[in-house]
Amino acid sequence: MHYDILLAWSTLPQLLRGAAISLAVLFPVVIIGILIAVPVALRRLSSRQRWLAIGYIGFFRGVPSLILLYAIYNGLPQLAGIRNGPLWPLFSNAYFCAVAGLSLTHSAYVAEILRGGFQAVPHGVLEAGKALGLRPHVIFWQIRWPLAVRYSLRAYQNEILIMVKSTTAVGAITLVELNAAANAVFEFTYDPFTPLLTAAAIYWIIINLIRLGFDTLDRYLNAGQPRVLIK
Repeated sequence: MHYDILLAWSTLPQLLRGAAISLAVLFPVVIIGILIAVPVALRRLSSRQRWLAIGYIGFFRGVPSLILLYAIYNGLPQLAGIRNGPLWPLFSNAYFCAVAGLSLTHSAYVAEILRGGFQAVPHGVLEAGKALGLRPHVIFWQIRWPLAVRYSLRAYQNEILIMVKSTTAVGAITLVELNAAANAVFEFTYDPFTPLLTAAAIYWIIINLIRLGFDTLDRYLNAGQPRVLIK
């Protein structure tokens, strides 16, 4: 078994199209996940109806992404209200179902990450804001949110990297993402080594570009902060 460079080059456009689909799923998942996670995290910290956030986080963190995708794409359309209603064009679309399913999973994990970030903000800093007469929304957006983002950044980076790899699950609901494209080449050429190793290299590039982006953001957010060297 060897790596066929000519095969890798000839099938590279097909794999790059698969990578584009993976990223096209990832970007809206990240955005929607944040939009859902922030209010869920705040509700998780609240004393009012906290159980709703706990139930949401517990359920979507506990259900495997693949099963959730199957349930949305194959299960919900079996309901007459979905199949015969105005939502059918959405739930019959594999891309929409992929984004919806991964967004729910992603938002649950991000909500827990943000909860930890909010709890890490020193209480004295918030009290100082109140002592200065700042309004609650100013304290949140100017003090609590920036600090929570800083404290959560590394854990959030790990979740994004995991979500990049989780996009492979959408191949199960007919989207030809990067892994599915590599498997299609394998099925056509009977060479599993070349397309899968090429796909792995593309994943490696994507993941390390994201890591570099987070490293740059981390340096920007922590500019002027002393760094502790562990010997």
